[in-house]
Amino acid sequence: MTAIIETERRTGAEPLAAVRPWTIAVAFGLVATAVSAAGSWIPSLWGDEAASVMSAERPVGSLMTMLFHVDAVHGFYYLGLHGWIRLVGDSPFAIRFPSAVAIGFAVAAITLLAGRRGGPTAAIAAGIVGTVLPRMTYAGEEARSFAFSAAAAAWLTLLFVWLVDGRGRTAPANVRRTCWVLYAAGMAIASYLFLYMVTLALGHLAVLLLSRASRRTLVSWSLAMGGTALAIAPIALLAFFERSQISYLGSQPLDPSTLLYAPWFSTPWVAIVAWALILVAVVSSVVGWRRAGLRLRTGVPVTTTTVAFCWLIVPTGALLLVNIAFPLYTARYSTFAAPAAALLVAEGILVLGRRLARGDARRAAVLSGVGLLGFIAVCAPVYLLQRGPYAKNNSDWSEVSAAVGSIAKPGDAVVFDESTKPSQRPRLAMRTYPAGFANVRDVTLETPYYDNIGWADRVYGVQRAGELGRFDDVDRVWLVENDVDGNLKDYGREALNELGFEATGRIVSTHRTAIIELTR
Repeated sequence: MTAIIETERRTGAEPLAAVRPWTIAVAFGLVATAVSAAGSWIPSLWGDEAASVMSAERPVGSLMTMLFHVDAVHGFYYLGLHGWIRLVGDSPFAIRFPSAVAIGFAVAAITLLAGRRGGPTAAIAAGIVGTVLPRMTYAGEEARSFAFSAAAAAWLTLLFVWLVDGRGRTAPANVRRTCWVLYAAGMAIASYLFLYMVTLALGHLAVLLLSRASRRTLVSWSLAMGGTALAIAPIALLAFFERSQISYLGSQPLDPSTLLYAPWFSTPWVAIVAWALILVAVVSSVVGWRRAGLRLRTGVPVTTTTVAFCWLIVPTGALLLVNIAFPLYTARYSTFAAPAAALLVAEGILVLGRRLARGDARRAAVLSGVGLLGFIAVCAPVYLLQRGPYAKNNSDWSEVSAAVGSIAKPGDAVVFDESTKPSQRPRLAMRTYPAGFANVRDVTLETPYYDNIGWADRVYGVQRAGELGRFDDVDRVWLVENDVDGNLKDYGREALNELGFEATGRIVSTHRTAIIELTR
C-alpha cells in the first residue's frame, strides 16, 4: 500500500510542492465560478428554468402549497432561489450565478481530493479538468439545483475520505462522532436539495467494502445513513406520491448517448477522449495494486482513483437499475457525479504524462500540461455552444419577448399556443421575459401560476375566453405559436376567425416561434 501512495505522490514537478492545498482550492474555485458565469446571460431561459423562476417568485405560502402537490424534490432549491431573487432580482445572469458559485465550490473540493495524495500537480490538474468539463460548465449556467448537487457531493466525499482514510481515523472519539453526524446531516440536506443524491451513499459504501474498512468505520457509516434515512423520509414520501411528474421519462429510451456521453461529457468527441483517459487511470491503479501484492479480498487503498470510480459508477448504476422497473432517470440527474469524472480524467492525463516521460519528472510535468491543454481544446467547442442564444433546449423566449415588445401596441391581445408540451409553451416567454409583453393583454389567462397548486398558469381555450367577453374590446391579436419543425398548429385560429379576427399576413419569425398578427 505504501508503494501505491508514493506512486500517487509522484505526479508533478517538485517546485509545486510548496503550494498550499487551500491556495489551489480557492484559486480554482474562483476560476471555475468565473468560467461558468461567463456568458451565462446569453442563452434564453428554458422550461426547467421557467419552473425554477416561477416557483421561486411565488409568495412563500403559495410555494409551500405547491410543493405538497408538485416539485417537492426541488423545494429546498426554490426556497433558496426565492430569497436570492428578492435580494438581486430575476435577470438570467442573477438567477444563474448561484449555480456558477456552486460549481466553484465543487471544483475547490476536488482539488483537495486530488491533492490529498497526488500533491499540488494532481490538485491543479483536477481543478483544470473540473473547470472545463462540459457537464460542470452546463450546470454552472443553469438555474436548477444540479450544480449544487455536484458541490454537495464533492464536499461530502471529501469529509467521508477524511473520516475513513485521513486524520479523522485518529481524531478523538468525540470529534469523530461529531463529524459523522455532520456527514449524515449533510447527506440529508443534499438529498432535500436533490433526492437522488442519496445514492452517493452507495458509492461511499463501495469504497468501504473495497478497502475492507474496519468494523468501527462500517458501524459509524451505517448509523449515519440510518439517521439520514429517517431525516429524508418525508421528502421521499412526497416524491413517491408526486412520481407522475416524471412519468414521461418512461418514453425516453436508454441509448448510448444517455449512458456514455450525455451525463458528463455532452458530445461523443469529448466522451471518447474522457473515457479513454478514465480507462488509463483505472488500469494504472489496478496494475499498481497488483504490483504491490494487493487483492480485492484483502482490500485496496483509498486512492483518488478508487474514490472517484466508485462515486462515478455506483450511484448512476443504481439509478439505471431502478429505472428498468420505475422510469426515473435522465442524463442530467447524474450531475452530482461529474466531479468524479473530472478527477478520473485528470488522473488519466497525469498517468499518461508519467508513462511517456519514462521517469523524467520535468518532462512528465510538460507532457501533462500539454495533455491538459489538449483536453481544454476538446471541451472548448462545447463550452461555446453552451453559451449560444438557443443553447437551452432551443429556447428562444428572450427573442420572442423582444419581438413582441417591438411590434405590439397598448390594448393589443396575445394568445399563446397551448398545444405543445409544457416545457416548450411560448406562454413561458412572458413569465421569464415579461418586459416585452407590457403592452399586451393576456386574454386567455384563467388563474396565474402563483395562485395555482401547479407551477404553471391555468388558461382558457380561445373559444371559452371569447364566451367570457375577453376579446370584446380587442381589435388586434398576436398569436404566438411554437414553430419547432416549421409546421404551425394553427392553435385557436378557427375560434379566432369565429370572433372576427383574420390573419393580416404579417408574421414575425424567431428561432422556433411564429408571431402572427390577426385583426378585425
